[in-house]
Amino acid sequence: MAENYVIWFENLRMTDVERVGGKNASLGEMISQLTNKGVRVPGGFATTAEAYRAFLAHNGLHERISAALADLNVDDVTELTRVGAQIRQWILETPFPEQLNNEIEAAWNKLVADAGTDNISVAVRSSATAEDLPDASFAGQQETFLNISGLENVKEAMHHVFASLYNDRAISYRVHKGFEHDVVALSAGVQRMVRSDSGASGVMFSIDTESGFEDVVFITSSYGLGETVVQGAVNPDEFYVHKPTLKKDKPAILRKTMGSKLIKMVFTDSVQAGKSVQTVDVPVEERKLFSINNEEITELAKYAMIIEEHYGRPMDIEWGRDGVDGKLYILQARPETVKSQEKAAGNVLRRYSIKGERKVLTQGRAIGQKAGKGVVRIIQDASEMHLVQAGDILVTDMTDPDWEPVMKRAAAIVTNRGGRTCHAAIIARELGIPAVVGCGDATDKLQSGAEVTVSCAEGDTGFIYESLLDVNVTEVSLDHMPKSPAKIMMNVGNPEMAFTFTNLPSEGIGLARMEFIINRQIGIHPYALLKFDEQEPELKAEIKERIAGYASPVDFYVDKIAEGVATLAASAYPKKVIVRMSDFKSNEYAGLLGGDKYEPHEENPMLGFRGAARYISEDFKPAFTLECRALKYVRDEMGLTNVEIMIPFVRTLAEAEEVIKVLKENGLERGKNGLRLIMMCEVPSNALLAEQFLKYFDGFSIGSNDMTQLTLGVDRDSGGPIASTFDERNAAVKVMLHLAISTCRRLNKYIGICGQGPSDHKDFAKWLVEEGIETLSLNPDTVVETWLYLAEELGEKSEA
Repeated sequence: MAENYVIWFENLRMTDVERVGGKNASLGEMISQLTNKGVRVPGGFATTAEAYRAFLAHNGLHERISAALADLNVDDVTELTRVGAQIRQWILETPFPEQLNNEIEAAWNKLVADAGTDNISVAVRSSATAEDLPDASFAGQQETFLNISGLENVKEAMHHVFASLYNDRAISYRVHKGFEHDVVALSAGVQRMVRSDSGASGVMFSIDTESGFEDVVFITSSYGLGETVVQGAVNPDEFYVHKPTLKKDKPAILRKTMGSKLIKMVFTDSVQAGKSVQTVDVPVEERKLFSINNEEITELAKYAMIIEEHYGRPMDIEWGRDGVDGKLYILQARPETVKSQEKAAGNVLRRYSIKGERKVLTQGRAIGQKAGKGVVRIIQDASEMHLVQAGDILVTDMTDPDWEPVMKRAAAIVTNRGGRTCHAAIIARELGIPAVVGCGDATDKLQSGAEVTVSCAEGDTGFIYESLLDVNVTEVSLDHMPKSPAKIMMNVGNPEMAFTFTNLPSEGIGLARMEFIINRQIGIHPYALLKFDEQEPELKAEIKERIAGYASPVDFYVDKIAEGVATLAASAYPKKVIVRMSDFKSNEYAGLLGGDKYEPHEENPMLGFRGAARYISEDFKPAFTLECRALKYVRDEMGLTNVEIMIPFVRTLAEAEEVIKVLKENGLERGKNGLRLIMMCEVPSNALLAEQFLKYFDGFSIGSNDMTQLTLGVDRDSGGPIASTFDERNAAVKVMLHLAISTCRRLNKYIGICGQGPSDHKDFAKWLVEEGIETLSLNPDTVVETWLYLAEELGEKSEA
């Protein structure tokens, strides 16, 4: 008798890819190897590639297919559609050979017997023998049928799976990737269903999909079956988890972003292929909750780490939470195929930047870190795909695998719906083009024929700008950086950009701006949250909308600060991250939601109620306490002790003494758990009385902007006829900096600079190094350039 055409998952390993395809081999690998490590994978069976070939040999099917494909031009979309439909119909009409039919029936009967009931439902999935190899992601190119029950319905679904190898996009993909049609076979996997229709599901990666940062797990989640997330039909919740922190069994969730989750896919009463699921609206109150809780996020991240460790490479994993038993299951795992290959190709830094005046037309989630420009082509459905021309900006509601033949023509892709693991995102990454997904209104806000620029080079948010803007691209090889004569750190405010900057050579983050986190991630005045019950109904409603998913208004403020700081800390871990406490001025605090009634009006806020004076004031101390709570959580609970605290704008020794006391009252005691306290040296009194100030702090970080304006009496923001007087290289300013640097050196205290000066003036950076500065904290876009300059002027020519 010929070899078995059906094999149970537990009898499969990754060495069986040629027999059952990557997807089914991976399921077998996890069931046989990872079950004892706690990873739950639903069981089932698979048909073999040999079974598929026997099916094609049946009734002369193979000969008819080969003849139909012989002269096909896959770039002729109309002809591709006609030939593909014909082949699929032939496959659906051809019965299974007797041996295959009998083995499927026997396996199904065993699955029913093992379950103790014939009322079971399964997923019937395709697994191509060339699919999910490290060098080719087939991104949903074959079919999946969910909630299938009964032997005849399972066999019908398997017919559809076999036919799906000749979907238009699959035919096109094989031609463009150089696969012969004959060498790709299909295995049908039959897997017990996880009841995520009444639970939640999503996709996770054991690497950050946009930057390639390897120390995080990135998780997406939405209600119902996972197809809506994979297809991009919903904007899911998103979570980042820090692997090194999780390994220490500490709280490791870095960041939570709530998606709109407007719809979900659930079961119908039918159990036939194509009729077994439906899409319904998610109740409004459920949309405003995270679809999984912190414990589930953590459990999923642990699964991802176990799977990644087993396979020895970054992984792309589909998961589901069963709404009946409440447990989490892994449904698929395949190699991540984009960022891991980019890293293998060499450490070349390629940065995109946009020049010129910008008018934002719409925005969404950025995919990749590139920019593109071209003519908008709005496509309402697949019937209009032929309208897309090479270099167009493809704009649509969402894409699915049928769109693949035309997506490669686009200079960028923009969608209304979808998250960072949706189909459009996966294909855009593979094609190496920018995409902005989940805009919500792109097809309304953009006009076909209009010229636009699509930027994914500015963090998690992608922007579509009016007109064709200048896009600058710079490339630097980071494999052969010379040794720098001083430590180079970075100024990073935006946590969304933090993982991107991990590709730059640096000693950590010398300035993390708390006010950036408060402004971007929170946007609400702390007193509007502390005194939430006193707010007007309209303001209350807006605040409630923003804080959805968090336990209380105050918890939202603390948790969001903690998320921002933890993300920055994780990006550099274990290198130092110096976090400056909020340095908003009164007019900036007043600009936050609900802030106008809690802030004084000041003629010159630059010299007003800011920095240490604010923290120790009875009027603001309760708000400052919330910042302290967040930092204490990040350091003491999460264990990210690479976070150091910096206090800005300390005018007097009395302020220095008092602010240290306030920090201690809030559990942030200098020296405890390795905590270093740094003071911004930015007021002339700080340099003149450096030794006295340093009794309270572990070092200085020079703020050259304020030091310059206060030494020269020039308002740095005003402009006008005296604006040119503002220059950090002025002799008087240098006297102040010399005092600060020399005193820190003499007392063996930390001394760095985080002001704008060395980022703007390389000669100033050189002078600082010659003065004995320990670290230069630079804007990320000047790190490599300044590093190379200093190495050439002052350093060694040898490699670091």
